[in-house]
Amino acid sequence: MLPMAILAGGLATRLRPATERVPKALIEVAGEPFLAHQLRLLRRHGFERVVLSVGYLGEKIQAFAGDGRAFGLHVEYAFDGPQLLGTAGALRRALPMLGDAFAVIYGDSYLPCDYRAALAAFGDSGKLGLMSVYRNEGLWDTSNVEFTGGRIVAYDKANRTPAMHHIDYGLGAFQRAAFDDVPAGQPSDLAAVYRGLLRRGELAAWESPERFYEIGSIQGIDDLGEFLKS
Repeated sequence: MLPMAILAGGLATRLRPATERVPKALIEVAGEPFLAHQLRLLRRHGFERVVLSVGYLGEKIQAFAGDGRAFGLHVEYAFDGPQLLGTAGALRRALPMLGDAFAVIYGDSYLPCDYRAALAAFGDSGKLGLMSVYRNEGLWDTSNVEFTGGRIVAYDKANRTPAMHHIDYGLGAFQRAAFDDVPAGQPSDLAAVYRGLLRRGELAAWESPERFYEIGSIQGIDDLGEFLKS
C-alpha cells in the first residue's frame, strides 16, 4: 500500500471553543479521540505508513499517536512551522517522507470506502493525480464536481453549477510530480492542485458508493458517532 498523508493542520474555527485547547483530530467521538478511529480504519484497510501533516496544536497530536505502534502503524509527522501552509503547502513540505506516490485524506474525514480499489484505479490510470468522488446531490455538503462517463468534467468549490451532482469525497492519490509547481514554504491549497491537473488532463477519478463522514461540525460529529456505534 502507498503511504497515507493525513492533513491535520487546520485551526478548526467552526468547532470553537472546543478546539481552542484540543486539536480537531483529538475531538472525542464515540468515547475516543477521532484520530484513534481514523488510524484504526486505515490499518484495517491495509495501510502501514502514515504521515500526519500538523500545524495548530500539532504537538498534542504527536503526543497522542506517537510512533503509531499502538495502532499497528508507522507514523511520522510533518510540521507546518511558524506559518500555516494550507493543504497543498503542507503536502509539499511532507514530500520527503511520502516518496514518489502517496494517498491523502483530510484530518476531519472518516471514509468507510474501498481504499484498495481507489488506489488500483490510480495506478491503472497512469496520471499524476486521482480524486475520489461521491454522488452527493447536495445532501451531506454542497456538491462541487461534475462527473460523467467515469471522468471529472469540472471541479470548483467556489463556483458551483447545476450539473455538479458529485462532491470531492476526500480521498486523493498523487505522484510526487503533481506538486512540482507548489512553492515550498508558502501557503497553497490542494483544490488548486486538483484544478491544475484537471486542466492538463492529468486527473483520474474513482467513485465511492459509500457516504463520507466528517467532524467539521457538531452535526457531523453526532452522525459519525451514531455510525461508529452501529
